[in-house]
Amino acid sequence: MHIKENHSLKKYNTFGVDARARYFAEIQNDDQFIELIESDCYNRFPKLILNGGSNILFTQDFEGIVYKVNTNGIDVIEDSNNHVVVRARAGVCWDDLVKFSIENAWAGLENLSMIPGNVGAAPIQNIGAYGVEQKDCFCELEALEIATCKKVDFTKHACCFGYRDSIFKRELKGKYIILSVTYKLSKVPEFNIKYGSIGQELKNMEVSHVTVETIGEAVRRIRASKLPSPEDTGNAGSFFKNPVVDKSKYYKLLNDHPDVAAYPVDKTHYKIAAGWLIDSLGWKGKRRGDAGVWHSQALVLVNYGNATGHQILELAEDIKESVMEAYDLELESEVNII
Repeated sequence: MHIKENHSLKKYNTFGVDARARYFAEIQNDDQFIELIESDCYNRFPKLILNGGSNILFTQDFEGIVYKVNTNGIDVIEDSNNHVVVRARAGVCWDDLVKFSIENAWAGLENLSMIPGNVGAAPIQNIGAYGVEQKDCFCELEALEIATCKKVDFTKHACCFGYRDSIFKRELKGKYIILSVTYKLSKVPEFNIKYGSIGQELKNMEVSHVTVETIGEAVRRIRASKLPSPEDTGNAGSFFKNPVVDKSKYYKLLNDHPDVAAYPVDKTHYKIAAGWLIDSLGWKGKRRGDAGVWHSQALVLVNYGNATGHQILELAEDIKESVMEAYDLELESEVNII
């Protein structure tokens, strides 16, 4: 395994920010993780696990060792009349897993089409879109404990999934390396097409019979119309979480702003659309040098070419401050700031 020094991370993060890693290693199998962790040369340095680099903003160089996860493979480990269980290695492209499920007419992940990044990052962020989260199909994951180099299995309960959240973003942050994730998919699907504009897009496509494939295509069309491709314009998808408020706060917002976009979470809480908040304050399409807010989706901050991580972060902080002043709501970043 070749360890590179002072290595550029520009092509390994979807923002396209040109930070550098003191040391950089591409990992092809689990044994290489263990080899590096136990190495006297490298075990004293800070460690950063880089999957697809789609949920990270580098504001500085990383003075440690970056592990780029390239492990690959999807296996069917259980197959019954109604369900199939698949295990994907951490380095598998998330959308490849979604396409694999759609090609086999296995339901559960189709609403999560076109989300950038790799499988290993999906549980950490508990990725979600259009009324579905990865936890809805999640069975378990296997992870490597960095302190002991022991492999540990985590159930759904043990992962403590929340809205764009898991135990790996909190108590266990930086303590485990996810090796593989297992999902249970359905052969007898119950489709979720009520959230967002999926239903309308299916009508636009003149779909008479809804399938896993048609939902996946509808989601791809919607995302392509609203979101920039990281290959063309640097971005990490949605930069901010939708704030969740209690019923009293929601009704106050509704009274002051009757057109506020919000969705019920449960009987006592509502999710306020962060994109609506940002758009209402005139941020959509704003640009400061090469850092900007995407013209079709206010949740997405972009790098038009040579923006630094600091410039993008400064823009994000100014947006958060303006939302707080206008609505008394605190926006929380989805993106991991380094």
